[in-house]
Amino acid sequence: MKIYNTLTRRKEEFKPLRNKEINIYVCGPTVYDKSHIGHFKTFTVFDFLIRYLKEKGYTVRYVLNITDVDDKIIERAREKGLSIDEYTKPYIESFIQDMEALKIIPPDYMPKATEHITEIIEVINKLITKGYAYQGDGSVYYSVRKFEKYGKLSRIDIKEISAEPGEGKLDKADFALWKEHKPGEPYWEAPWGKGRPGWHIECSVMSMKYLGETIDIHGGGADLIFPHHENEIAQSEALTGKKFVRYWIHVGTLNLKMEKMSKSLGNIIWISEVLKKYEPDALRLYYFSLHYRKPNDFEWEQLDAASKNLRRIRNTYAMLIEKMEASRYNEDVAQIDKVKEFRSTFINALEDDFNTPRALASIQEFIRWLNNYLTQETDKKTLEAAKSLFELFFRITGIEPSKKTVEKEVEPFIRLLIEVRKRLREKREYELADYIRNELKDLGVILEDVGKETRYRIIE
Repeated sequence: MKIYNTLTRRKEEFKPLRNKEINIYVCGPTVYDKSHIGHFKTFTVFDFLIRYLKEKGYTVRYVLNITDVDDKIIERAREKGLSIDEYTKPYIESFIQDMEALKIIPPDYMPKATEHITEIIEVINKLITKGYAYQGDGSVYYSVRKFEKYGKLSRIDIKEISAEPGEGKLDKADFALWKEHKPGEPYWEAPWGKGRPGWHIECSVMSMKYLGETIDIHGGGADLIFPHHENEIAQSEALTGKKFVRYWIHVGTLNLKMEKMSKSLGNIIWISEVLKKYEPDALRLYYFSLHYRKPNDFEWEQLDAASKNLRRIRNTYAMLIEKMEASRYNEDVAQIDKVKEFRSTFINALEDDFNTPRALASIQEFIRWLNNYLTQETDKKTLEAAKSLFELFFRITGIEPSKKTVEKEVEPFIRLLIEVRKRLREKREYELADYIRNELKDLGVILEDVGKETRYRIIE
């Protein structure tokens, strides 16, 4: 498998540090509000990736952190007269509910920053002792220029940044490891005074605690490359003298009207808002249709298309299962090599920088072929191979081949459409008649012309 490594700016063959065990750390939400569909592009992409790695036989240890203390959280909690714990609790619960609704595999660890203050203080102390950090006006700062490889992830040239001091820093390029306590803010006791941790130090501490000093994959949104992930590298490698991360994987932003979705901009669509209109599997299929590295512009019509595609996938699978029950082994009409070709195309797309749009396109082509094959005399072994490919797709995407039912009150409308189609056929308007048949098929209603009569059956 090849994966694009942000650190090297190229696709590299993925080789885990520990043979069949992979350690993954992904930067999770800062819980000053609910999560939107831009956030969940990242979390769902890593869910797909983890499912695929497990399918390949790897054991995966996965950490997704929660940032539950920062400037925005403190400000909003103060406005509402709440402690930061009281303020963040409902948003953490909301995030977990969204994960469950989208059927995202729970991480092995979901640590909160406030639960690791002791470890954070210990790491900051070590960085001060090593000469990479210093105290200034009650805060502690990391001295960026002392880390010679600073900028290797983001390609930032530290020489182009002015060295003038500011905010208690000796150099304005430096960043805070510990922030001095201000009146009305939460704080913890530390050797250099009351305060709270900076944002970047949290992730270094939590990733090393749960996954070790060198991890296989570190991921997050592309907007975190600088300064967050650049600063993680600097402080972690200065501390241990070892490579912090072997493969950096970054997910492109999900934009709304060409602008990044952002809570501060207010141009956001909540997960809960989407799930009122679309089932979770439709949203998962939408995410699977996007290349993880590319920024994408969201439109509601894309979810309409994903919903329609989802129905087509499920309906074809249901027809396959139905056909298998009456099928027999028949080498004369066997097409096993064709199914193997589709399976190979699907897997090869995932092996090439986890190209899910290309993988999905191969499944759609497979479905078009299979729909045609199912109308003919079939071979049971071929159908079993097709079922196996469907099941592989379902396992990796997390989509379920759920059963469909039609309520009794819908039946008159189906009868009406059948009558409309009959009259169109009598007028030789076959294109529109075929359109009605195909649309009903996508909805799980199969029309069968028997002489002059048209019967229908529901795929369940």
